[in-house]
Amino acid sequence: MTVTRDSDPPVTRRRGSVFERLAALSYRRRWTAVLLWIVVVAAATGASTAVGSAYHNDFSLPGTDAQAARTVLERHGSGQADATLQIVVEDARGIRDATVTARVEGLLDRVALLPGVSDVRSPYEDGAAVSRDGTVGYATVTLDEEAENTDRAQVLKIVETVRAAQGDGLVAAVGGEAARGAEEGGGGAAEGAGMLGALVVLVFLFGSLVAASLPVITAVFAVAASIGLIALASHLADVADFTPPIMMLVGLGVGIDYALLIFSRYRGELLAGAEPEQAARTALDAAGRTVFFAGCTVIIALTGLVALGLGSLQGVALAVALTVLVTMAASLTLLPALLGVFGGRIRRQVARRAARSVRVEGAGWRRWAAGVQRRPWAALLLSLAALGALAAPALDMRLGFADAGNDAPAKSSRQAYDLLAEGFGPGFSGPLIVVVDGGAAPGTGGDAGADVAATAGELRRLLDGTDGIAATTPPIPAGDPAVSTVIAFPDSAPQAAATSELVDRLRAEVLPPLERTSGADLLVGGPTAATEDFASTVSARMPLFVSLVVGLSAVLLLLVFRSVLIPVKAALLNLVSIGAALGVITLVFQHGWFGVQPGPIEAFIPVMIFAIVFGLSMDYEVFLLSRIHEEWQRTRDPQGAVREGLAATGRVITAAAAIMIVVFAAFVLSPDRMLQQFGLGLAVAILLDAVVIRCLIVPAVMQLLGRRAWWLPAPLRRILPEVRLERD
Repeated sequence: MTVTRDSDPPVTRRRGSVFERLAALSYRRRWTAVLLWIVVVAAATGASTAVGSAYHNDFSLPGTDAQAARTVLERHGSGQADATLQIVVEDARGIRDATVTARVEGLLDRVALLPGVSDVRSPYEDGAAVSRDGTVGYATVTLDEEAENTDRAQVLKIVETVRAAQGDGLVAAVGGEAARGAEEGGGGAAEGAGMLGALVVLVFLFGSLVAASLPVITAVFAVAASIGLIALASHLADVADFTPPIMMLVGLGVGIDYALLIFSRYRGELLAGAEPEQAARTALDAAGRTVFFAGCTVIIALTGLVALGLGSLQGVALAVALTVLVTMAASLTLLPALLGVFGGRIRRQVARRAARSVRVEGAGWRRWAAGVQRRPWAALLLSLAALGALAAPALDMRLGFADAGNDAPAKSSRQAYDLLAEGFGPGFSGPLIVVVDGGAAPGTGGDAGADVAATAGELRRLLDGTDGIAATTPPIPAGDPAVSTVIAFPDSAPQAAATSELVDRLRAEVLPPLERTSGADLLVGGPTAATEDFASTVSARMPLFVSLVVGLSAVLLLLVFRSVLIPVKAALLNLVSIGAALGVITLVFQHGWFGVQPGPIEAFIPVMIFAIVFGLSMDYEVFLLSRIHEEWQRTRDPQGAVREGLAATGRVITAAAAIMIVVFAAFVLSPDRMLQQFGLGLAVAILLDAVVIRCLIVPAVMQLLGRRAWWLPAPLRRILPEVRLERD
């Protein structure tokens, strides 16, 4: 029998947090948790394999001229709304030579029988389809689907058939957006190279292959599950076909990063003498909160892309947000289970390495922080000057989309582009489709047809006399006489700045007078004009997007750290690092540094990089500041808190950044220009954020602010709820 004396104080047992209880459950039911994740990955992969994907590129831009032109053409049954390919042929003997003609017509007959082909128009049916010297000509192949949603295998079969016809002086290639899309590769070996590099960094960090493998395994499980889920979700929503490589890029980087933050805290608890289970519970209760908050910040930043109203980006943003969510769930459930499986072995390895080590943990980072604190103004001003110099080129960034002229010379689309430019001029691959809309309802015809035909004739004469236009086609009537089109070929290449200026001039100066006199709507459409509209739309809506993401993130930081200046500092520094990363992309891809083919920056790259980097930067911001805040709450010494916070987190932040840089930089090896820009931008942004901002600017700013860094007005202090990242 137990006797309790009245003088004994009541024994209270602190109930663990949600994160601690989740860690305990996953740790104790480790094999069940691992098995559940295996089942989830197998089910998602199996279901997506059985059902297949239905990726759909939605490049619609409601309210723009290019979208209005396309809608009119589709509504009135115009062939110009269909996807087309160009089979370009060249022969020094002239393509009208009897032998050459027989070979070309035989090739076109074979193409006409291939799946997905609805019509083939020979170059011999249209004099304008043969160059002036007679050596280059092109056939137009009309496909059954829109260019962005054609069957890749069917298009590749056309490319293979055309390539097989070459030889004996005949050169043949396939051009068009559908051909470019079919020939584009994914990440290639980039994912494998990134994981291998990350594993090497982790082995150096922890000195153990087993310990290094756990963050990688966690990330692989999360990415595999996400890819299967998104393939299934593509049947319910518009998800672009370039989404999976971006998901893998972000998922691998974020997954390894989150798992590393938790594992590092787990290792620290083991070094402090904790048992493996208690170390796992403490790690989830501390670093797990940071991971949860950081993941939520990334998701908020990505969902901010929905505010842009661009269908092609909304699906990508939601897919990547789902990847981050699954990655966060894996870090909070699968990783503790793996720690339970390998905890004993990891504990022995950590103890052996600690026994051999003569260094004090974090001593180097403590000295670094003290050095920055002695010269805060020098560290701050030099760092900001360097970041500003890198960001300056971004002010001249030109948005657009790369065309076939940026493709590898071995690709059929690039060869077709070069042949067309040689035979017909550089603007031939990017024609402008000017639509004359008489305003009549589809199928009514009537007198509107005669008015439209006359307006189309006048339009062609007007365009022929416009500077910047090399040639035009005769008016092409739609299935309904109320609509007609004139195709204009610019003097300049599709992605040239002169072409952008021409589109703006046609809409603002050249066409409006004819619209007023004729009463018809004149719409400039086609892929080149659509690219200009997309870039303009992104630029116009970017301030709203940035304000939304920065505002929501600042509110979260305000709640967590109960400070006004901390969120302002974090937002400004993140903007600076992102600007510097965009400046580097501009130098490399727009100005052609390091031998890269010059061209515009993909129009959606800046907003995607901003959303992802802004969220990821918060990982390091929260991880560092939460430790500084913990020390500040304990000691009330602002300078000492900065030193101890950097000493506790500097090694982990540097290692996590190194892993992300390796994973992201590996995608520069991808054959796809968009993935190259994406990988370089993310790698540079993380490098600058971890090295320049976290190691130099943040300690300097915190030193200069001192106690004011944690200032919060009394009215806000009373009404704001308290959200804690640190354990009690």
